[in-house]
Amino acid sequence: MTTVIFYEKSGCTGNARQKALLEAAGHTVDARDLRRVMWTRMRLLNFFHDLPVADWFNRSAPVVKSGDIVPEELDRSTALLLLQNDPLLIRRPLMEVGDERMVGFDPVRVHAWIGLGDLPPAGNFESCAHPDPARRCPDPLAF
Repeated sequence: MTTVIFYEKSGCTGNARQKALLEAAGHTVDARDLRRVMWTRMRLLNFFHDLPVADWFNRSAPVVKSGDIVPEELDRSTALLLLQNDPLLIRRPLMEVGDERMVGFDPVRVHAWIGLGDLPPAGNFESCAHPDPARRCPDPLAF
């Protein structure tokens, strides 16, 4: 199988579920906290390819959920600046295998890209998986 560089928010239960699927398929996951990376415009664009700007954003981010940031209303430059300044706004995970990159975790796309063995049951693998959506996952970087 392959090694997947997996940019996540450490402690996120949704990212843990995604990593478990990759590992169950035999992949090695090199998990990195996306808050510890200096994201340049080009580095981010290498993940986003031709996705619409709105698809670059983490829909579970509090400022997106509250409507304070409306991704559909942003141009590329403004969106990139926001993402660079607050990496938790970046849609997760960002995954890298060799020179290929992907944003988000759509099991069908991931399976076509690197294989997932048996496809998991249908469902949204990007939404917040915290048992109490009103609460946030513990932040291991805060300690």
